Amino acid sequence: MQDSSSAPEIRVCAASDLVNGGLGVKVPVTDSAGQTTAFFVRYQDRVHGYLNRCAHVGVELDWEGSFFTRAGDLIMCARHGATYEPDTGLCVGGPCRNGRLTVLAVQEREGAVYWQPSGKIWPLDAAEG
Repeated sequence: MQDSSSAPEIRVCAASDLVNGGLGVKVPVTDSAGQTTAFFVRYQDRVHGYLNRCAHVGVELDWEGSFFTRAGDLIMCARHGATYEPDTGLCVGGPCRNGRLTVLAVQEREGAVYWQPSGKIWPLDAAEG
């Protein structure tokens, strides 16, 4: 099992790749439930990262990289419409109300977005190695 003290941070993308309420960037990951993706989005000028798994039934949230509602104010599951606060991951509408997305440690610095893997969520290539 991976140990967070030995985990290298992962460069996800250029900071300019994420715009407020725009498309997200996905990274292949693995966790205790198997392979999925993590996603990173920008909301109110801050970058947020989550495991790409709906709190309702565990399916990936996005449709072709799109995570936000058309208004850009909530993250929405493309499968059944559950909505989440982009800055906390709290489900505020739909069948998983009061559920929560799994938050990832993310930083933005020097023009790039970085993720610090920890716990059971690891980049797919690191988990295989």
